[in-house]
Amino acid sequence: MATMESQTAQKLLQSFMQFRKTARYMSHIAGYKPSEFKVLATIERGANNQQTEMKVSEISQQLQVTPPTVTQIMNTLEKAGLVERTVDPEDRRAVKIKLTTAGVETTKRIREAYTEILLNLIDYLGEEESEQLAELLSKVHHYFQELNR
Repeated sequence: MATMESQTAQKLLQSFMQFRKTARYMSHIAGYKPSEFKVLATIERGANNQQTEMKVSEISQQLQVTPPTVTQIMNTLEKAGLVERTVDPEDRRAVKIKLTTAGVETTKRIREAYTEILLNLIDYLGEEESEQLAELLSKVHHYFQELNR
């Protein structure tokens, strides 16, 4: 079993600490936080599946976060003019959310920015190492999910 004194453990620790810096870089792609993009993309996917409006509860279920978290993000997106809320005519207590025209354009712009970053990373690492990285990161994610059970 590895110990914290091992070189491998130290390298992993250093790598994880460096990812915090990377996360700061990725924290505002095209001027928006990843959490904001996730909400926009979720609503967009709903629209692509003929569900032009979504409830906060539906978004929170898909993203596996609490409704108050989605509501906070929604407030920011609404102030920016990217989403609009309407009262559900069938259930006056429910609010439906849809992307505005600006929201559709912004979602497209953010997706393009993320895609460009990832394609540049693939160019930098090469196809084979990029594939290995994706597999290893999936394993790391799985490992940490198992720890949380």
